Amino acid sequence: MANANTPVGGHEKIETSNFLMIVLVLLTIIWGGLVEIVPLFFQRSTTQPIEGLKPYTALQLAGRDVYIREGCYNCHSQMIRPFRSETLRYGPYSQAGEFVYDHPFQWGSKRTGPDLHRVGGKYSDEWHRIHLTNPRDLVPESNMPAYPWLVNAAVNPADMAPKMNALRMVGVPYTDEEVAKAADDVKGKTEMDAVVAYLQVMGTAGAAK
Repeated sequence: MANANTPVGGHEKIETSNFLMIVLVLLTIIWGGLVEIVPLFFQRSTTQPIEGLKPYTALQLAGRDVYIREGCYNCHSQMIRPFRSETLRYGPYSQAGEFVYDHPFQWGSKRTGPDLHRVGGKYSDEWHRIHLTNPRDLVPESNMPAYPWLVNAAVNPADMAPKMNALRMVGVPYTDEEVAKAADDVKGKTEMDAVVAYLQVMGTAGAAK
């Protein structure tokens, strides 16, 4: 057994010093993050839009904001994994290039409800309206909450141009014309209209590949 005069080794110094251990763990995490994440900024597959991808229209963008506000992403992932069981059930797996205009993207790991990444065009607008108003009218066993207030909640036209300008600052290629007519594009539209528009475009560019 070592006595009090035995020199303390480097490894033991780390294990017996909370401060040193915390510093070294943080440095390890930072370095690992840099090695894993930074190269992605320079890969074309993660930074370039796939063929056919377009920025969200004003109405679709408003719908996406409602989708996020209501917490839909908590139960519905938009990440289809590249496994046979996933692609058979949900369609082509998700590609990073499909989400370059999404800030933030809605990938996830947990699914209480089905994945919605390829839901665009799968059902009619009316189906989505009924499903959002009362899911059990279409899926009796569903435990999804109803969102009937979306039918009467109006989209605020004044919100759209500032949102699109903010997205332009992070690289979404909206034109001046698109920003200028954003308010008119959502005038008289409800949040139900907006969410349905968002759902109907979800994953359509990638599914066409």
